[in-house]
Amino acid sequence: MGVTRFRGRVVALAILIATAVVAVLVVVSHVLLSRVTDADANALAHTRAEAVAANVSVRRGHVVLIEGGNEALDTVSWVYADGHLIDGIVPGSLLDRVEALAGSGRSRTTTVGRYLLYAQPIQLEGHRVVAVVRVDLTPYETSEQRSLAMSLMLGGISILLAGVVAYLVVGRALRVVHDMAALADDWGDHEPGRRFDLGVPHDEFGELGRTLDRLLDRVDNALADERRLTDEIAHELRTPLTALRGEAQLAQLSGHHLAPESVLTEVDRLNTAISTILSAARTRIDGSTRCDLRAAARQAIAGRSIELAIPADVDVAVATDLAVAVLSPLLENGLRHASSRVWVTARIQPQGVVVDVLDDGPGFDPAEVDRVFEAGVTSGNGQGLGLAVVRRLAASAGVAVRAIADGHGRVEVTFPTP
Repeated sequence: MGVTRFRGRVVALAILIATAVVAVLVVVSHVLLSRVTDADANALAHTRAEAVAANVSVRRGHVVLIEGGNEALDTVSWVYADGHLIDGIVPGSLLDRVEALAGSGRSRTTTVGRYLLYAQPIQLEGHRVVAVVRVDLTPYETSEQRSLAMSLMLGGISILLAGVVAYLVVGRALRVVHDMAALADDWGDHEPGRRFDLGVPHDEFGELGRTLDRLLDRVDNALADERRLTDEIAHELRTPLTALRGEAQLAQLSGHHLAPESVLTEVDRLNTAISTILSAARTRIDGSTRCDLRAAARQAIAGRSIELAIPADVDVAVATDLAVAVLSPLLENGLRHASSRVWVTARIQPQGVVVDVLDDGPGFDPAEVDRVFEAGVTSGNGQGLGLAVVRRLAASAGVAVRAIADGHGRVEVTFPTP
């Protein structure tokens, strides 16, 4: 439906443009033809008047016509001498106009009905002589009408052809686009590694192919990320379940009851992991989520010996549970590697609120700085998710987490602002 409407709009636009062009051409050609026919009619009238003037002479004081054997001019030309008609027969319907032209004594042109009348004075000493000629405009008007009809007919054919060509060309172009989109969709489902690989684009279809290749790359990467995320979440959820199963098997073998403290600890870890995953999923959907960063950091510290230097009234655009789940493993990691001190600071930057989790330990090896966030690496026996899952869930909510090798332990977390 959408493709059909797009094709219809393009064809309609092509027809509209073709109609405008044809209309302009028809008008211009008709105006030019009218000027040419008017010039031809005037030229013929001047020629006839010159022919009549060449036959007028004075003999014995009277204006007479020298017979030239062209009696046909008598029906289309008339000679007035001193106010009297001396040659030709003027039709009654033209008599008044002809006499008015002859009486003016100067060159004049006028149109009466379908006739062009032209008066030309003839210089004869002692006499006032005027030749008036008539030109029938019917052939010229007929020629103009035929030319206009032919132009309109050719213009209509041109408009029709423009519409047909536009329909076929747009249909062919859209067919190529449709086929490329269908192939890309099929590859995304069954062969995510397939690409068009059209090389350097030389036209719009080349650019479309390159865009679709990039889209397929993003789809492929997204699928790979989802698979990795699933594996990492499964690992994190399996850890407390394995501990619970081990406790249960040990109790079964020894004949003792399960220790409540260990069961509650592992259940809390499992509950925290599930809550964090749900919170992250909700954060992707709800764009109005926000929390107080200082309060979230205090909740993540939970009574541990960690210095907090985050100003009050700093809001970030993530849920409190997610902020706590991101900061808590980083704090545990800092406590495990610190010599004596762990502290948290915050600074407001254009890209968001940057929180630094610092410790006075040896810090990260520059060559191994990214291994902190590899799958399977956890933050010890603390509560919450492993760093790999934390980083991925944080990224899904627009939170950037990175370790920095600067001689001491430092992890930088950038929270988006509301």
